[in-house]
Amino acid sequence: PSPSYESHRVANQSTYWLLFELLWRDYFRLAALKYGTSIFHLHGPRGTPDHNPRAQWNSNAKNFLAWRLGQTGFPLVDANMRELLATGFMSNRGRQNVASFLTKDLRIDWRLGAEWFEALLLDYDVASNWGNWTYAAGVGDDPRQDRHFNVVKQGKTYDEDGEYARTWIPELRGVPGSRVYEPHLLSPAQLAGTLTPLPRLLPF
Repeated sequence: PSPSYESHRVANQSTYWLLFELLWRDYFRLAALKYGTSIFHLHGPRGTPDHNPRAQWNSNAKNFLAWRLGQTGFPLVDANMRELLATGFMSNRGRQNVASFLTKDLRIDWRLGAEWFEALLLDYDVASNWGNWTYAAGVGDDPRQDRHFNVVKQGKTYDEDGEYARTWIPELRGVPGSRVYEPHLLSPAQLAGTLTPLPRLLPF
């Protein structure tokens, strides 16, 4: 919808976010035109690792496989990655969280994540995908170069009843409420009747 549509028909949260995401789409297309093939390079449009001393990337095959398959032990990451694998879809918030986890927690070369999304997303767009990944990795235009999502807090905030996590992670279907996002804190009695939760790849 355009501002004209909103003024004549309806303006609500849905029209706001639609316009917001369309602006991001157009921004990334302009950025791709401006920066060219640098959006595919390890250090992105910035072109140097000096701006981000934490940008020491690895390609740990075991951790990358766990991320791709939704077996990291972090329910928000795992639920989103399993949904992507099964359907070719992932919400915008999910994309931000799993990208942050891959780049800021696992420190895996962000281009591997971008390539995985390219292979699976039904709505794949070159500029949006690679632009968002440079943004998440801190090698694009984001003024906050070390933006980091707490995937436990994000899960408890945006999936308060844990329904989304339990939908995609059968191991946790017996865990009530938002406790699904911290299954490692539950006692054996609280986990009775559930499958064994996956161990976490990292302390958190």
